[in-house]
Amino acid sequence: MSAGSGNKNTEPWGSFDDNLIQGSGSAVIDMENMDDTSGSSFEDMGELHQRMKEEEEVTEEAAATEDHEDGEFLGMKGLKGQLGRQVADEVWQAGKRQASRAFNLYANIDILRPYFDVEPVQVRSRLMESMIPVRMINFPQKIAGELYGPLMLVFTLVAILLHGMKTSDTIIREGTLMGTAIGTCFGYWLGVSSFIYFLAYLVNAQITMLQMLSLLGYGLFGHCVVLLVSYNIHFHFLFYVLWLLCGGLSTLRMVAALLSRTVGQTPRLLLCGTLSVLHMLFLLYLHFAYHKIVEVRPPVLCLCESETSRPLSLVRPPVLS
Repeated sequence: MSAGSGNKNTEPWGSFDDNLIQGSGSAVIDMENMDDTSGSSFEDMGELHQRMKEEEEVTEEAAATEDHEDGEFLGMKGLKGQLGRQVADEVWQAGKRQASRAFNLYANIDILRPYFDVEPVQVRSRLMESMIPVRMINFPQKIAGELYGPLMLVFTLVAILLHGMKTSDTIIREGTLMGTAIGTCFGYWLGVSSFIYFLAYLVNAQITMLQMLSLLGYGLFGHCVVLLVSYNIHFHFLFYVLWLLCGGLSTLRMVAALLSRTVGQTPRLLLCGTLSVLHMLFLLYLHFAYHKIVEVRPPVLCLCESETSRPLSLVRPPVLS
């Protein structure tokens, strides 16, 4: 075995042994016998990696250039246009919010529900209380803050006034009976309430517009009673008695409520005196103004038989009083 190992190897390894160099620890490989394409896959991967790296660098440079251009546009050229668009958008959004808020406020019927949420028993008791003056004015009296009862009383007054105009053969020169009745009743209720509230604000009376509408609306209950009786029973003495009784009691009830919420003699006299005069005179107006109104017809041509030779003359028909 040792002798065999000391000798040269067998024949198949002869070509390899010829290239060995004795006394050295390395081997020489004949590169001429190597295939030229042995490392082509590694070279292709290197080229592909280099190409991708170059493309990334070009993309980054282009993005940096675009950002720089956008910054110049916003900073120098497009600043005014950008601010103008932002201001226009803010104005549009603010107007849109206000319009939607106003629409929701007036279109939502639920906001009126607390003002009409009242039981019929409460309305009946308040109608009776509107004819009973309260003597204690040392502390503010409670005023109902609802509109159901006052609104129904105003509509009732409209119906009674319309009935009185029809039974007395009232003729309205312009407009209709219904429009006149509605305008008269609602005009008094809203107009006088606003005027008294304005005076109460001037004299620093503790009352709101809603309470004033409710107070004056329930005060019309006496007017409804007086007119309903006087339009069907035509006695002036009876009307004056009811005017002093029912109208006076309802007026005293409102005056007592205002007295309890006003401080000072002069403010009380101004506020309560104005309300009393307006409320009592309005009842007189409703009774006498629509009692008898006759339309004045224009002059007509009349040809007299006995005076055929004379020219035509204008004859005005008599006016009923």
